[in-house]
Amino acid sequence: MKKEKITVLVVDDSALIRRLLKDLINSHPDMEVIATAPDPLVARDLIKLHNPDVLTLDVEMPRMDGLDFLERLMRLRPMPVLMVSSLTDKGSEVTLRALELGAIDYIAKPKVDIVSGMTAYSDLIAEKLRTCSAAHIKPKTQSRKAQADAKRAKSLAESMRSHQYASTEKLVFLGASTGGTEAIKEFLVDLPADMPAILITQHMPENFTRTFAERLDKEGVLRVKEATHNERVLPGHVYIAPGNQHLEITRSGANYMTRLLDTPLVNRHRPSVDVLFHSAAKVAGANAVGVLLTGMGRDGAAGLLAMKHAGAFTLAQDESSCVVFGMPKEAIALGATDEVLPLVELPARVIDHLGQRINRV
Repeated sequence: MKKEKITVLVVDDSALIRRLLKDLINSHPDMEVIATAPDPLVARDLIKLHNPDVLTLDVEMPRMDGLDFLERLMRLRPMPVLMVSSLTDKGSEVTLRALELGAIDYIAKPKVDIVSGMTAYSDLIAEKLRTCSAAHIKPKTQSRKAQADAKRAKSLAESMRSHQYASTEKLVFLGASTGGTEAIKEFLVDLPADMPAILITQHMPENFTRTFAERLDKEGVLRVKEATHNERVLPGHVYIAPGNQHLEITRSGANYMTRLLDTPLVNRHRPSVDVLFHSAAKVAGANAVGVLLTGMGRDGAAGLLAMKHAGAFTLAQDESSCVVFGMPKEAIALGATDEVLPLVELPARVIDHLGQRINRV
């Protein structure tokens, strides 16, 4: 029988945060905090006792570091985890590492006035907990990663053998939300240095996007950076929309250019995938490839449909490989996708369409 409420275990060394989260979560009728813990060792026993649906986890705690605990948890007893992180450079680095280890999502603690700031997040916290409870949990094992790497490499190798260089007019646009940090990394990691430019909107706050871009830049041969306003878009480069700013593509003569906007939220997000995709439809048209990856909500679906109507080739990640199937599902329902594929097959399919020959570096 289905549980009436989502059960949550809150793990945080701050008594204030534990109390705030408990009160905020319990204010929603479909969820409840069944226990709280000041550190991972206490949490370990409470997990065995209560078998919660979701765990909220702080990143810096006594007796055992949150990341160490998360790594052990995802190896021995995989379960949905929502990280509680600070909006700082250090906080963003640790949070991204937590997502690599298998956490589903995170709550960014406000920098000042914790009480009012966290209270303002009440609906967002509840939404993230609902998403976590329904997410596909994929245990992080070396064998699974090795299998995925091998399959992706084989697909890309097959694409290499049959294609010549594509026009420099081509551009690739990616959109993602929950689960997207790892999906984007998997998409980019084996792509060649001679790829057309790639522009990405991933739902993230300020500070996180710069750290995310820096981490991605170390993973493969493509140059990955946080986008700045009015810069020329170059092949072999990846541009990440900055947190709290929309990213668009524009044209200046023969060159594609970036444009950053502080305009209102779209689909409750800034940056918004729809903003990027609609600009791609308008400016790049049939020279664009649109890819919508894992994520909560519907952001990007309408934009992907606009890209398809403009002649772009449009793809979505399939349900089996998504952490959250919300955004791709909405796009598919609109008829916005030409093809729906597992994440591991998407990079090679994009290259096939572009007619891009890979020169391994």
